[in-house]
Amino acid sequence: MREFTEQELVRREKLNIYKELGIDPFGHKFERDAFNNEIKEKYKDIDHDEFENINDIYTVAGRIMFIRKMGKASFFSIQDKTDKIQIYISINDVGEDIYNLFKSADIGDIVGVKGKVMKTKTGEVTLKCLEYTHLVKALRPLPEKFHGLTDIEERYRRRYVDLIVNENSRRIAFERPKIIRCIQNFMDSRNFVEVETPVLNTLLTGASARPFITHHNTQDIDMYLRIALEIPLKKLLVGGMEAVYEIGRTFRNEGMDPKHNPEFTLMEAYLAYSDLEGMMELTESMYKTIAKEVYGRYEFNWCGNVIDLSGSWKKVSMTDAIKEKTGIDFSKEMTVEDALKLAEEHNIEVLEHQKNVGHIINLFFEKYVEETLIQPTFLYGHPVEISPLTKRNPKDPRFVDRFELFIGGKEFANAYTELNDPIDQLERFEAQLKERDLGNDEANDIDMDFIEALEYGMPPAGGIGYGIDRLCMLFTEQDSIRDVILFPTMKSRN
Repeated sequence: MREFTEQELVRREKLNIYKELGIDPFGHKFERDAFNNEIKEKYKDIDHDEFENINDIYTVAGRIMFIRKMGKASFFSIQDKTDKIQIYISINDVGEDIYNLFKSADIGDIVGVKGKVMKTKTGEVTLKCLEYTHLVKALRPLPEKFHGLTDIEERYRRRYVDLIVNENSRRIAFERPKIIRCIQNFMDSRNFVEVETPVLNTLLTGASARPFITHHNTQDIDMYLRIALEIPLKKLLVGGMEAVYEIGRTFRNEGMDPKHNPEFTLMEAYLAYSDLEGMMELTESMYKTIAKEVYGRYEFNWCGNVIDLSGSWKKVSMTDAIKEKTGIDFSKEMTVEDALKLAEEHNIEVLEHQKNVGHIINLFFEKYVEETLIQPTFLYGHPVEISPLTKRNPKDPRFVDRFELFIGGKEFANAYTELNDPIDQLERFEAQLKERDLGNDEANDIDMDFIEALEYGMPPAGGIGYGIDRLCMLFTEQDSIRDVILFPTMKSRN
């Protein structure tokens, strides 16, 4: 058992004070009728002298964040989920017993206050305490007022403390649900239906990623935590639901960095009778709707760049973008040998399973183009080798009808004109198995149930996947994914 600090010992000794008074140190239900921000907003423009004729009384509750004891009268502040508010408490208003109870309070304790609204001579909206109720004793002190949690790792590990002392963390925690609600309202307004699909799968399909593996005891089989939402949502298009989306947790057994967390929130949407252009319009409209309705602005500071979401977003093909940076035109017919020679000349390492023109094109894009796409850009025209679930371009079957949205040099969305040809899809799956044999541990399995579904007929469709965490990073202007996930994956303490 750990040893208590001196402050912790003092706080624990105070438990006896409450018990002797017949007060539960850890509280019961408490009825309040207002939140702190409502009171402060309502009275912020009323002058100090006008409060002589105002007798409004409110009941609030929250955590004590500041105390200034001054003999027979004191000031303290309490923080609820909306804001802090100052409280004035006097022995003349609450009586000696209650005032003495208050004097045993510590920063971090949770209390209830019924008080008359007033304003100090310095202009701060304040409640004059008429009734004081102890609710919960905090047995651990909060971090120092002016420093908070200075260890970034500890901020993420002890998010509950971070939320108490860090206003920016609280802001993000409340903004993220508003962003997601805005997305849901936007999708619902376009007649999409929100659905839920399985998290546990027996096949590795829907994306190129390493999975987390678990075991189902009853069936005695290994299963994967899903790496994508795609396949079951497409099956719903076959079933006639026509416009579906899901926002859900997805799992990829890969590295952690400021832009990646192994457990993340993905949204995928599929629209029958649409295509790549439809997904571009949907995406641009959705981002602009969030900007307008949640934030009332279109410019956001992210990762050292001012991102402007207004206006028409840029569209560029992958081969044109590479040509602009390198002078190499990959849109022309090219042998694997020619492509490998270009890669060698540009010091690009090509793994065994990447020894085809399509993979080499993508490697050139990643080296020379990706980080330069700062303002919102739809990058389209990917090679067929790196897009196993996408319909081929009818004019040039070496490429597919796919786009990725890039902002600030990072991928934000991935969209397809969906492949609905079961014969072509089976051939693509088989090609993935060959890549696995050559060392690609992110290659897809063959999903014969999905092939069977396609054989019943899936309507032409557009589909897209959005990384919700990265989207929230942009709108909340945070450089690290850990700041927009309440409980990010952390390394174990040594």
